[in-house]
Amino acid sequence: MRVLKFGGSSLADAQCIKNVGEVIQQKIRSGERPRAVVVSASGKMTDLLTDMAILASKGDDRYKDSLEKFRIHHAKVTEDLFDQKQGSKVQVEIDELFKTLDKLLQGIFLVMEASPRTMDYVLSFGERNSAYIISEFFNAVDIAASFLDAREIIKTDKRFGSAQVDVKLTYNKIREHFASQSDLQVITGFISSAKGGLTTTLGRGGSDFTAALVGAALDAEAIEIWTDVDGVLTADPNKVKDAFTIKEMTYAEAIEMSHFGAKVIYPPTIHPALAKDIPVYIKNTFNPTAEGTHISQVTTEYTKAVKGISSISEVSLLTLQGSGLFGVPGIAARLFGSLSQVGINVILITQGSSEHSISFAVQPKSIARAKKCVEKAFEFELNRGSVEPLRIERDLSVIAIIGENMRYKPGVAGRMLTALGKNGINAVAIAQGSSELNISVVIGNEDEAKALNVLHEAFFLSDTKVIHLFMVGVGLIGSTLLDQLKEQAKFLREKRSLEIRVVGLANTKKMYFDEQGLDIDNWKSLLDTSVVSSDMGGFVDRMINLNLSNSVFVDNTADLLIPDHYQSILDASISISTPNKVATSSDFRQYLNLLNRAEKRNVYFGYETNVGAGLPVISTLRNLVDSGDRIIKIEGVLSGSLSYIFNHFNKETPFSAVVSKAGELGYTEPDPRMDLNGLDVKRKILILAREAGLSMESSDVHVENVLPTYCQNAEPGTELDLALKKADTYFEEIRAGAEEKGERLRMIAKLENERATIRLQSVGMDSPFYFLSGSDNMIVFTTERYKERPLVVQGPGAGAEVTAAGVFAEIIHIGTLL
Repeated sequence: MRVLKFGGSSLADAQCIKNVGEVIQQKIRSGERPRAVVVSASGKMTDLLTDMAILASKGDDRYKDSLEKFRIHHAKVTEDLFDQKQGSKVQVEIDELFKTLDKLLQGIFLVMEASPRTMDYVLSFGERNSAYIISEFFNAVDIAASFLDAREIIKTDKRFGSAQVDVKLTYNKIREHFASQSDLQVITGFISSAKGGLTTTLGRGGSDFTAALVGAALDAEAIEIWTDVDGVLTADPNKVKDAFTIKEMTYAEAIEMSHFGAKVIYPPTIHPALAKDIPVYIKNTFNPTAEGTHISQVTTEYTKAVKGISSISEVSLLTLQGSGLFGVPGIAARLFGSLSQVGINVILITQGSSEHSISFAVQPKSIARAKKCVEKAFEFELNRGSVEPLRIERDLSVIAIIGENMRYKPGVAGRMLTALGKNGINAVAIAQGSSELNISVVIGNEDEAKALNVLHEAFFLSDTKVIHLFMVGVGLIGSTLLDQLKEQAKFLREKRSLEIRVVGLANTKKMYFDEQGLDIDNWKSLLDTSVVSSDMGGFVDRMINLNLSNSVFVDNTADLLIPDHYQSILDASISISTPNKVATSSDFRQYLNLLNRAEKRNVYFGYETNVGAGLPVISTLRNLVDSGDRIIKIEGVLSGSLSYIFNHFNKETPFSAVVSKAGELGYTEPDPRMDLNGLDVKRKILILAREAGLSMESSDVHVENVLPTYCQNAEPGTELDLALKKADTYFEEIRAGAEEKGERLRMIAKLENERATIRLQSVGMDSPFYFLSGSDNMIVFTTERYKERPLVVQGPGAGAEVTAAGVFAEIIHIGTLL
């Protein structure tokens, strides 16, 4: 024998009720004849009843509008469920209930008061209408059923709004009633009665409790709670999109999940079932074939440490502290006894072993009463100064990981706090019981959704890590990076358990966001058709406010102003990867500040592609320094454009022609003097100097001019072209002079003896730079360990493909750290 309960969403309209009828008929056909069906009020009707009562109590005649909506809803359901003859009969009863409700509300309106006792009576009309209509519908489809008003069998005290059940009397009443009935009983959930017949309610979610009480009283083989989701989920699906159904859980786990906000279970529901060892099933009315969740005393083998993650939004943390608490017996009893006397529910308690402080979480609405009663209880200590004034922290949430297996798996708490810490989520307080069934952490309310996703990924989706990418700049480098992300996505998921979702994109005109990850195949059209104009401040604000786990910001531009936002991005615990050299080659204090910010926030500030594009230049230098090697000298051809120019400049091809060809190939800026004057190289050697540990500024780098004065002073365009042609003789003399010595010209940056220089020089065959070709970069590290044979890094140091690949590699590296 089974007891079934259907919630408001399962009874929202006539079609939903027909679905419920199908569920019952299917059970009858399969031999599982249910004994009782407990029903809630139809969807949203309890809220509507509450609204109309509140309006009436304020003397606001708009309550009549809500009352009319209530009437129309039930009339429509009746019309859709029954033929004319049956419907007329049902409507008569519904009209009588409506008249009674109308008179009750008129009375509330006249006296302008709705006491808790009156409110309970008002709310009872939701379940009474619902249960009566459903019982009649069952009979209409040949399910023998009777309407049962739960006030006849559920007996309570007079705590209106959340009445306490007299379990012994209630069980006797239930058994007496069912002993004389053979039909399926359709019972009003949520409502009950006190001595004298006064209507009481069991609190929100009380229909579940009604079902549990009936099931326990009748020693049912199972209690089924039918709702609109496929069982108890690993987390709130409204906050964690990847949440999935928990197939099995113990009573203890279910109680913990319900306490911490799992809305499909009402906390008292579990206790009657637990006492009688009756399994509880959570099922989906709209997907009845789904397995759902089975709650019982024990579960079959489950290997993961955590069964579910839940949260309580909007809590406040109160802390009592002071030397007067240390070693004094009975402090906790006084504190929580005083709170109990004024009916304040304590959500969480934590106390340090020093006994210097006790923190406890309550609902925000209880702060004033809690403060008053604690100050009264500790008035003597407060006046002496041995206890400090109660500290109140607002706008907090409690996150809890729950599972009986946690007691058998070391390191669960560490894993939880590490996951939160890596995403910049600060734990305000931590609590864990000796049963190790629950670990709770108090965090800022703004981080609740992010924390749920972080922990869900850490404990349930640890095989696949998700990176949320925000990208600014979709030119050559950015568009190439997006192509690479698309091409490599399957490999990363299958072989590296890494998923990279591009959440935000921006160019100079438009920006586009998709929290679930945009379709990379269509990124151009999505960006082009976006109605949101590009605004870097707005982009950063949106990225920060989304507060997604494992977020990475990618700046693919050379913009001078975007790096101004890096500090706020790092402060929001968002990692950065960028080929933009502005931040790392500007003021040294700002460079150092960004590094310190990243370290403080436990995030990554990556700029490997600042020097050598995709070549491992900065990482190699860091490894040398970190491993204790002493840097003697760094030399490098650090510009792909200058490498191309001097590698192709020969007797047959004059200097101006090579520069022109480099421009055609896209190696140089439109004004080639930007390259020939060594400005880009200057930034790169400065970055390497700083990575080597030197507090160097841009002004400390000496650049020897390559171009004659008349080239420097020429206007861009034709005048500059003519000046470069005039300089052909000048450069040919330099080249020829080098050739006579068996040497070749190279533009080399050098860091030695804490001095950085950039100049054009000729090198012989004994130099690694002699054999440089194409547009390759080459960086030579001479160190204490690599003194006789310096360490050489060589390869393409420019171009969209290699630069994008370098950024891509850095993103993947960040993913391994998060």
